[in-house]
Amino acid sequence: MRQNPFPSSTLRARALRDDNTMNSLLHPNPNPNLNPSSFCFSAARRTTLSNLTNWIPFRLGERRIGLSTPRKGRHPAVRSAATIDEAGFLEADIRNPAISTSYRPSKIPQPNRVVLEAQTKVCTGPEQTKPLSQEQAVVVLDTILRSARGELKNEEVSKAQLGAFFAAMTIRANAFPEATQWSEGERHAMSILWPRLVQVLPQDVIFIADPEGTIMGPCSSIGPHFVGHGAAEMRLVGALREVLAGGHLGYEEVQGVLRDVLPLNPEDDTSVKVSESLLAAFLIGQRMNREIDRELKAYCLAFDDELGSPPIADVRSLTHYGEPYDGNTRFLRSTLFVAAVRACYDESCLLHGVEWMPPKYILHAINFSEISGYQGFQGGITEGQLLKFMGANTYLSPAQAKTLLEDENIGFAYVSQREACPSLYSLIGLREHIKKRPPLATSEKVQQFVRARGRESIVAGFYHEGYEDPLLMLMRRRKVHSGLVVKGEEGALSMTTKVRSVNASKGLPVNHCSGFRSPSNATNSDVDGISRESFSIEVNAKDYGFEPTDTPRTDRSVLRNIELGLAALGGEKGPAYDRIVLNAGMVDHLLGCSGAGDIMSALDRAREAIDSGKALNRLMNYIQASHKVT
Repeated sequence: MRQNPFPSSTLRARALRDDNTMNSLLHPNPNPNLNPSSFCFSAARRTTLSNLTNWIPFRLGERRIGLSTPRKGRHPAVRSAATIDEAGFLEADIRNPAISTSYRPSKIPQPNRVVLEAQTKVCTGPEQTKPLSQEQAVVVLDTILRSARGELKNEEVSKAQLGAFFAAMTIRANAFPEATQWSEGERHAMSILWPRLVQVLPQDVIFIADPEGTIMGPCSSIGPHFVGHGAAEMRLVGALREVLAGGHLGYEEVQGVLRDVLPLNPEDDTSVKVSESLLAAFLIGQRMNREIDRELKAYCLAFDDELGSPPIADVRSLTHYGEPYDGNTRFLRSTLFVAAVRACYDESCLLHGVEWMPPKYILHAINFSEISGYQGFQGGITEGQLLKFMGANTYLSPAQAKTLLEDENIGFAYVSQREACPSLYSLIGLREHIKKRPPLATSEKVQQFVRARGRESIVAGFYHEGYEDPLLMLMRRRKVHSGLVVKGEEGALSMTTKVRSVNASKGLPVNHCSGFRSPSNATNSDVDGISRESFSIEVNAKDYGFEPTDTPRTDRSVLRNIELGLAALGGEKGPAYDRIVLNAGMVDHLLGCSGAGDIMSALDRAREAIDSGKALNRLMNYIQASHKVT
């Protein structure tokens, strides 16, 4: 067998030094809930600040930023560090991280990079999978072998990685088309290394790799007889046999598995219900088999009643925003600012998500032989990060969010999956280790953590082909008045003013929108599916008077995203301002909201909400009120 081509000790030492330097930059002692009341002002400057109704100071690395809303109708302002120094703003021993990667929970163990890179190639769909070469397969299998022998003390291959990788190999062998089944190189590597692996791998992983004893040859007799340990694991093993064969499950079967095994508590070994290898294999296997409607509905609805019935907000209209939970890594994340705009004219908005979610991830290395020991960048910018950075309380319960939705001076709210659905939130660590997105990445965007007495709508973003119809199906299952899916940049809910490139990728273009809407005067009891109007359009911003501009880049900088959003809400015209206006007015129109029948009128209404200072006022009100709500 060829020698394993890992980096030399010199490269490892250099990588470690680079990691330490990067960690010191990306983890500047963050404060989860920065409270404006904890800051002090000099007595000499109290008069200077006495004309401010709101003053929200927070740190941007070494810079200090203040957000203020003057009295007497004066326009809101974003104040710089120099202005704050003049106002007597004192140093605080608090620093908030300015880069999205620093929000990754430190308690989650790092996955093995070699196997993770292999997972990016094989843990995906029948057309997207890229078989490994013999050299790559040898490196991966040898890494797994050495980890199982205890030779990789700080780079172990996790149980979840083992489950995901071998589930992918099994499904490819059993159900994928010839082009994405095992390559000759993979077969040869497995024939050499499997007899050694079967001696050291746990039985649940051997079952995943060869559940019926038909793939690995005579040395694999464990799979056909494996049943698991305990009732929950036995149910999971039974379902997994069907998944590993390329099959599908029933609605009740999927829900039963999820409710049996969640929430996970990896920190308490005594509470573990099932092997993480089996659960990882189940989640990635369902996605590789392209989950069908009944399976996706099971994921979507499984934990609706986890905390009891959702609170009902006394609002005329409520839009649930389903942004991808893993955030934006390149472009402006604008939904928080759009929500503040729409709230100004009684279109209440509920945002939901997490502070950090895989799998958005970039490795420094470009091939398998250079990966080990190197750290990657993880995670994109999310609404949770933006609000946390600005000092808002991001630990609100759905009941507290309801109160803020009903507040006539706010009208929008953010709820973390951590508070709203603890069972699904417990999967974050495992989701990083399976690498690719599971079915939950689709279903978690279509949630209703707070209900409304008035009309309800759901808006969700997507990018990859095949998810438009499933998202709309889930929205109809939720029985909302209107539903909208948007193909935005990075899959986010952000239509762009950029002109479509002649070299754009095939498939649906960015700014493609489709959905359904009920008459604007329909009540909850009128949502019958018959009176709904369906639509499908490509939004060309130039048709509505917007000048074509490139999308503002943030490149994982939470600070940059906030600066762009606040400047736009402060009235600064430009690409960020245009995108916020476009996404507020166009969503109003497409959802059939009151007063938005004419697109140009809807856009003008959004501009007025910004130019009057009302939208920025509401964002400032939210940051303060989030700490006071009970």
